[in-house]
Amino acid sequence: MTEYLIITLQLVLSLSILVTLHEMGHFFPARWFGMRVEKFYLFFNPWFSVFKVQKGETEYGIGWLPLGGYVKIAGMMDESMDTEALKLPPQPWEFRSKPAWQRLIVMLGGVTVNFILGFFILGILLWLYGDVYVPSKEAKYGITCNNVALDLGLENGDHIQSVGGQPFDKFDGGMIVREILFNHAKSIKVLRNGQPVSVPVHDSMVSRLASNKKTPLIAPRMPFVAGKIIDGSPASKAGIEVNDSIIACNGTATPFFSTFKKTVSEHKSEEVTVTVVRKGETKDIQLTTTESGTVGVAPFGPSRFFNVERQTYGFFAAMPLGVVRGWDFIMNNIRAFGQMFSGRIKASESLGGFGSIAKLFPSHWDWERFWRMTAILSLILGFMNLLPIPALDGGHAVFLLYEIVARRPVNQKVMEYAQVLGFLILIALLVYANGLDIYRAFQ
Repeated sequence: MTEYLIITLQLVLSLSILVTLHEMGHFFPARWFGMRVEKFYLFFNPWFSVFKVQKGETEYGIGWLPLGGYVKIAGMMDESMDTEALKLPPQPWEFRSKPAWQRLIVMLGGVTVNFILGFFILGILLWLYGDVYVPSKEAKYGITCNNVALDLGLENGDHIQSVGGQPFDKFDGGMIVREILFNHAKSIKVLRNGQPVSVPVHDSMVSRLASNKKTPLIAPRMPFVAGKIIDGSPASKAGIEVNDSIIACNGTATPFFSTFKKTVSEHKSEEVTVTVVRKGETKDIQLTTTESGTVGVAPFGPSRFFNVERQTYGFFAAMPLGVVRGWDFIMNNIRAFGQMFSGRIKASESLGGFGSIAKLFPSHWDWERFWRMTAILSLILGFMNLLPIPALDGGHAVFLLYEIVARRPVNQKVMEYAQVLGFLILIALLVYANGLDIYRAFQ
């Protein structure tokens, strides 16, 4: 329960930061251009607000529905659908009274902030932490595969050499997915039992790779040495200690963490014999596994067994690299949308709602991971809001661009109908994405 609470708190804090800064991107340009901002809200407040206070001409508040936020600018067709106010003569302080270029800046202010924030955070993380990675040559035990990687044709213990001709120099499962999805890699070169093997990539696996979010596609295969014993777990009660090497379960050799995990998962709520090596002495320890087939031991990380390298960056090198990394992420999202429309990736397997977003955060508080996920969500929020859907910033921007080019505004009735249509589309997408999360939870 504590883990779920930590994940929820991270999600709420991250979204609160992003939504607040996004709305500030609308708020400040509006004020600079002399527009009256009537409301500034974090989260939506249908029927009532959790908190609100009036400061000058603006009501600041927090709503109870955490699906975003909004600023209400006088004289603008927005979420409130206040069409009666628009029937009155335009006032100098209203949105509709200002030049189209000023209104366009106001509308694009939110996504601009999201993009800048995402690039900035990625740059700062590179400056503070650098890039930490396991060189592929260091993964002397080969790889551990999840079920998707096994179906792809990889095997536990393979040493990956290249993906679609691109050298696999750094241990990065994401590189395999990117090369297959976006660069149409057709094969993976591996060393298997010392022999070169070419693993063909079949089109049927593309959609499964895109939807693989539960576990990493591959990981460095490592011996199972206990790095942490969970309090109150079967391992803790049985006397397994940190630094114990776990080498067998019920007499079946488990030299690697992945093999032990698979073996013990077949003995849910059963008494098993775990063989460990402690200070050169072999011991058999009896314990009863949990209902999910675990014993409560976390392994040491890669740095225990491999020379993990860290590439550091100065501030003036890190910041532009943050922009490059962020831009690559945005372009991959655009390519992913293209793959969905072409049918190569199934939307039902790739989209997700708040549950999918929450799973991106770790079950313990890790500030580096928190800010990395916040940067990614900021870029996603900016990209999604830029889509040309009425009711989103991108939809408003399209109408304003039309006005600038045609030198006349879009008909008010067309704007009203488009706004309603946009809301219906957004609600449908919201229900669909979160419905997928619920469906997956019960599979």
